[in-house]
Amino acid sequence: MSVKLYVGNLSFATTELDLQDLFAQVGSVLDVKIIQDKFTGKSRGFGFVTMESQEEANGAISRFNGFSLDNRPLTVNEARPPEARQDRFFGNEPSRGGGGGHKDSRGRGGRDFRRNR
Repeated sequence: MSVKLYVGNLSFATTELDLQDLFAQVGSVLDVKIIQDKFTGKSRGFGFVTMESQEEANGAISRFNGFSLDNRPLTVNEARPPEARQDRFFGNEPSRGGGGGHKDSRGRGGRDFRRNR
């Protein structure tokens, strides 16, 4: 069964081919993906490597966690499944109140000076 690894603290110069070559030293690499900013296309400094087996993944973690690649110590661990995201504006949190109370017919707050006294 394949195992996906998180690889963090990547140099912006590190390529997917660099990771492929590095992790191939400990086993069969099925997939490599460096995450890029969707607007600039530049690396976000982390990625994922999928190894063929749990044994190979464990070997990669023990060998490459803390390993210096492009003058940066890598963070390598087993990837966690993505957490369920809540929509930023329409999440499941309770409402924190509505709009302001409007006092006059023009939709503005404050005193209504047109009112009879």
